[in-house]
Amino acid sequence: MREARRTGEAAIITLTTDFGRRDTYVAEMKAAILAITREVQLVDVTHDIEPHDITEGALALEAAARAFPPGTVHLAVVDPGVGTARRGIAVAAVGQVFIGPDNGLFTPVLDAHGWEAFELSAPELRRPRVSRTFHGRDVFAPAAAHVAAGVEVSRLGPRVLDPARLPWPEVREVAGTVAGAVVHVDRFGNLVTSIHAGAIAGLGETATIRVAGRRVPLVGTYGDLAPGRAGALIGSRDRLEIAVREGSAAAQLRADRGTPVLVSRTLSVSRTPTSSTRRRGRRS
Repeated sequence: MREARRTGEAAIITLTTDFGRRDTYVAEMKAAILAITREVQLVDVTHDIEPHDITEGALALEAAARAFPPGTVHLAVVDPGVGTARRGIAVAAVGQVFIGPDNGLFTPVLDAHGWEAFELSAPELRRPRVSRTFHGRDVFAPAAAHVAAGVEVSRLGPRVLDPARLPWPEVREVAGTVAGAVVHVDRFGNLVTSIHAGAIAGLGETATIRVAGRRVPLVGTYGDLAPGRAGALIGSRDRLEIAVREGSAAAQLRADRGTPVLVSRTLSVSRTPTSSTRRRGRRS
């Protein structure tokens, strides 16, 4: 199901939420984990996801998970539907386990081959009293702790074959052109797109990028741009990003989530004389 840790290694549980730091919610989740196992390293990915923004949470998980070793358990809670009929799930994929609400938060994970998902329904693997408004503490955190302590993911509950997915912007490739959209605006105002590096690898370094009706060059890094200039680059998430050096691409280009992005091959056009030009250049 997931790769075993080497003897003597503490398990890793990451936490990603929209809870912020002002209240006690994150500390209560950690307490629920530590009540089950103390042989664990707790890593805060972020608790500053915009409230209720499942897409931002999904992208944060996608970016962070690849940096962690096999066997890591990712506990993620962005859960506007807490207490409703939506399920809690655990997804085993890419040698790691992702635990949280079944609301599309794990959409990028479900793009991996060979994933397995299970509903969090085993009563003995949650707190005895479950609040309808805080499944992060009472359902998800205990499940993460038990898995980190060695419980097989399949013991959490029945298999789930239809986990929820976000309506991810489609990337279309037609005749040397790749079309996508902005999926996230980070704190620097960079526009993270739905277009992965592999989708445009064949278009060449001189590919043309258009966003919000503007054409921007493809560069290697932010420093390749003059201050205040916009450009496109492959960011650390292996996605095409639109950035403004020392500024905000979102503000300068008036772009936001959903803004279309078009990448096309730049064709070199050789200027050949027309027949009229040749006639004008002909000696009389």
